[in-house]
Amino acid sequence: MTAINRRRALSGSAAIAVGVPVLAACGSDSSNAEDSSGSDDTGSGDSGDSAGGDNGGGGTSGEVLASAADVPVGGCFVVSGAKVVVTQPSEGDFKAFTAVCTHRGCLVESSTEGDIPCPCHSSKFSLDDGSPLAGPATTALEAVEISVDGDSISRA
Repeated sequence: MTAINRRRALSGSAAIAVGVPVLAACGSDSSNAEDSSGSDDTGSGDSGDSAGGDNGGGGTSGEVLASAADVPVGGCFVVSGAKVVVTQPSEGDFKAFTAVCTHRGCLVESSTEGDIPCPCHSSKFSLDDGSPLAGPATTALEAVEISVDGDSISRA
C-alpha cells in the first residue's frame, strides 16, 4: 500500500483548486445569450424561443417590476432579473416588453435616449411598440402585460 504524504495531498488539492475554475470557464454561460440562441440571424426563431419561453423569467401576475420613478420619460428601465424592459414613451404612459433582443438573445439596456438599445449589435427598438428601429434585429420585442397602480408597475 502506498501512503499519501503531506506533499502529495497538498499538490492534489492545489490541482483541484486551479482546475475547477479553469474548467468552469470553459463551460457554457447562460448570460452569454449570443452563443446559446442559435445561428438564426433573422431573429424569427429567437423571439419565440428566448423571449416567449421565458417571457420575463417566468414571472407571475402581480409581480412588482419597478416604480414609476425608475422609468425615465422618453426612455426605458430594464428589470434584468425578470427579463422585462419597462418604457415611458410619454409622461404617464407605461409599456413593457421582453428585454431579450430578437436578433441574438442579448439583454437590452436601460436608456434615456428615446429608444430601447441592445448593446450586442446596436439594434434599437421603439418605446411605443417594441418594433425594431435599427438592425440587425428585424422582429419586435414581445409585449408584456403590466398594470400601474400609483407608483407601482406590476405584471398584469
